[in-house]
Amino acid sequence: MPVELTDVDVTSALVGSRSALIVPCYMCPAVTVATRENKPFMKFFRSLLKSLPFEQYLGELQSHLAKNGIRSKIFRSNLYHQWFMCMWTAAQRTKLKKAAKNHEAIILLGCDSATETVREAVRRSDCKVIEGMKVSGIMNATLKFSFPCDLSFGDCRIIPISK
Repeated sequence: MPVELTDVDVTSALVGSRSALIVPCYMCPAVTVATRENKPFMKFFRSLLKSLPFEQYLGELQSHLAKNGIRSKIFRSNLYHQWFMCMWTAAQRTKLKKAAKNHEAIILLGCDSATETVREAVRRSDCKVIEGMKVSGIMNATLKFSFPCDLSFGDCRIIPISK
């Protein structure tokens, strides 16, 4: 049950910043992007530890930031158990805290729980946390495997979150 996210234009929140650390959760945002673009979430024989549509999305975000004069770097979480930002280990949070010291802002790509994880990890730094995505609902989808071992989500419906 991935969380559906919508993009937020971060340009105005970054006014005056020269550097940003892009901190993505590698599960819900990646599923959102792959589903939105109607592409496989993962191609196991081509990119075992990456979602190619999400990697392209991250590259486009970096290009957009560069056009606005903002230097950016992506904070990577390559191991499967680190993909879910809401369940990061203490070591991964410490790694983020150290990486944030070299940037003026963090662009967070994830849900409200991911936001809490990042804010807590960098709470004593001067790094501004900017949400690059907002929760819009919960996905209800059918998991699909196709040749040659691609993982996709089909028949996707967005279920609103009750407040």
